[in-house]
Amino acid sequence: MTPRRLTVVRPGALTTVQDLGRPGHAHLGVPRSGALDPAALRLANRLLGNAEGAAALETTLTGCAVRTAAPATALVAGAPCAVTVDGRPAPWGAPVRLPAGAVLDAGPATAGLRSYLAFAGGVAAPPVLGSRSADLLSGLGPAPLTDGDVLPLGAPAGALPPAPGAAPWPGPPARLDLPLVLGPRADWFTRDALRSLDAAEFTVSPRSNRIGLRTDGPVLDRARDGELASEGMVLGAVQVPPDGRPVVFLADHPTTGGYPVIGVVPAEALPPAAQARPGTPLRFHAVHP
Repeated sequence: MTPRRLTVVRPGALTTVQDLGRPGHAHLGVPRSGALDPAALRLANRLLGNAEGAAALETTLTGCAVRTAAPATALVAGAPCAVTVDGRPAPWGAPVRLPAGAVLDAGPATAGLRSYLAFAGGVAAPPVLGSRSADLLSGLGPAPLTDGDVLPLGAPAGALPPAPGAAPWPGPPARLDLPLVLGPRADWFTRDALRSLDAAEFTVSPRSNRIGLRTDGPVLDRARDGELASEGMVLGAVQVPPDGRPVVFLADHPTTGGYPVIGVVPAEALPPAAQARPGTPLRFHAVHP
């Protein structure tokens, strides 16, 4: 029997294996990692009959292409893009049956940043600490894809579930509006800085990555000098480095840091940040827990 596996034909700018991450290991210095757009990953897996946390390929802007050794069923989700099978157009956001030897190509994102190539049975890369996710900060998990890499696929759970009339795929954001719970170090900043944070418009910086969404815009001035001792960092923490421009920590964020955290974006509000291209307008809105 032909083994169920993928061969990378075109790796794209940055394509990694991602599932829902490895939470619960921060005390060991291990970040959570996982898909930056977990809602897209979960829905893709449900449409393929997988467990919602099955691993898939997360692309960055330029997409990727893979060849299947055996017949398989795939679905491309997340950032919209042109999808082809052996050069012929195929649907985005719906299951596609691939014959043995077919090349599935997810093209450059037409909006947003990150697409997901999911497969019935999931990508079966070896798990590390309970997750198949690639963590770019710690180096845990499989390395980013390169030409010729071979990845195993798991066995499908069975027949595909009935297709819904319309899957609720959210569109990439034209602007980001992020709720922000102030603290624990909001008192390290001036009143003007706090007003700017809640009223001014920032933009997504091209220096953003899987570790953090960096911003361009107003400088947030401190009310005190000195530095903090390193303390624990959580997903969604908004840290302000010495240049005064906030950074929203994403899935591969460090588990500790010494720059003050002015507030935290709740995890459920972060998926749109995964799809925000550089230059996207961004505003924070203070909320109370």
